[in-house]
Formats: sequence, C-alpha cells, structure tokens
Amino acid sequence: MRIESSRLLLYPIGDAEMAALIENESDAELKKAYGEMLQGCLREPENRLWYALWLIELKERPGCVVGDLCFKGLNADGMVEIGYGLREGCCGRGYMREAVKALSAWALKQPGVSRVEAETDPDNIPSQKVLAACGFLPTGTRGEEGPRFVLKA
Repeated sequence: MRIESSRLLLYPIGDAEMAALIENESDAELKKAYGEMLQGCLREPENRLWYALWLIELKERPGCVVGDLCFKGLNADGMVEIGYGLREGCCGRGYMREAVKALSAWALKQPGVSRVEAETDPDNIPSQKVLAACGFLPTGTRGEEGPRFVLKA
C-alpha cells in the first residue's frame, strides 16, 4: 500500500519494523504511543492500516524519511483520528501539509469512514496551520492534547 503526492510517498510499515522502532525509541511518550499502535495492528490485522505507522518519504530521495503519520483506529461511527510528526530539520517545507492532505483524502474514500479528526497542543500553532490548510475545522471541543479539528467528506 502506497499513497503518492507530488513530492512524497506515504506507506505503512510492518509489525516487525514497528517492534524495532519501539525497542529503539528513547522518548517514553512516543514509545508508549508506538506500542499502542502495534497492539492495534496485532489485535485487528484486518484493520491494520488504521493502526500502523505510516512513513513519509521524499520521492526525489528514496529512503529519505522526513516524518510519519498514523491513525488511531476506526471508530464504529466512522471517525478516524490522525496524528503526525516531522523529523528534526524537516519543518517549514510543506511536507506535513502535503502528507496530511493526501492521507486524509485517501481515508475519506475508504468504506465506513465519515470523517477525519485531529487534536493539537493549544500552543502548537504550526500543527493548527497544517490542519487549517488541509481543510480541517475546529470542533469547539478539547481532547487530551488540546483543541480538536474535523475534516468531513
């Protein structure tokens, strides 16, 4: 499974790659999040794409990964939540805006998906700008991390 945008390739990694990532991750919060994602992949292999870590690779530089994205499962009411992050030194080039737009558009075309949601830290203005540029609108609610945003088909 690969999704292409003008400059990027987006693709999910396998369970073994996720396990290796978890083992080598030094940030406790990321290690926990990656572990939860892997558990979702193992628990629901038929819905693996909604739990897997998706890498963001530059098309012009094969193997150059600039960040990653993920979904946090597919809810019974058709909602998928997206999360994302860029590697150090890769900000300010529009990669995340391009990746979130491409993966969200793909998600909204999948059976059973009615909307994509996200939440950001209230002080993470760049992330909020990414969401706005991709058509997400504030929901007026707060999640664990901060304000929530939604993109509907």
